[in-house]
Amino acid sequence: MKSGWKMPQADQLWKLLDKYKYVLLILAAGLVLLLWPVEKKEEPTPSALGGGWESFDLAALEEKLSRILSQVEGAGEVTVALTVKSGTERVPLTDRSTSSRERESQVEEKTVVINTGGGEQAVVRVERAPVFQGAVVVSQGGDRAEVRLLLTQAVSALTGLGADRITICKGER
Repeated sequence: MKSGWKMPQADQLWKLLDKYKYVLLILAAGLVLLLWPVEKKEEPTPSALGGGWESFDLAALEEKLSRILSQVEGAGEVTVALTVKSGTERVPLTDRSTSSRERESQVEEKTVVINTGGGEQAVVRVERAPVFQGAVVVSQGGDRAEVRLLLTQAVSALTGLGADRITICKGER
């Protein structure tokens, strides 16, 4: 039995591997990346961040901040007032369809709804957190520079406000 194809010799095989080593290396790396297990990371949801934005209560947040900041060494009793530029915002998911007839095109946009047990509910595409405009902190230790710095840093970390939007005042003892 004679055929036109014969098994390449070992030296010929090594020559081919040497010639195409970079191509084979790239293919192997691609295969490894395709087979690499990937963990799906979940985006933090409002409820995962503590209480949820849908139940945003400015007075409760101010009270919570006051309790937290009162624990800063030297701060004493603390009262916090926040101003909000915009509250929570929910942007619904929309379905956009375009139809064109001769020289006119028409865009129709509909809000996507799902049927819940008690009726229909719009699907929320994005839920934005409240945006704070400024903060005033009244502290018994507000006359001390190190306390003012710590309170400013804490309020900035908790609200996202810059130091220029946070005012620390000395309160009565």
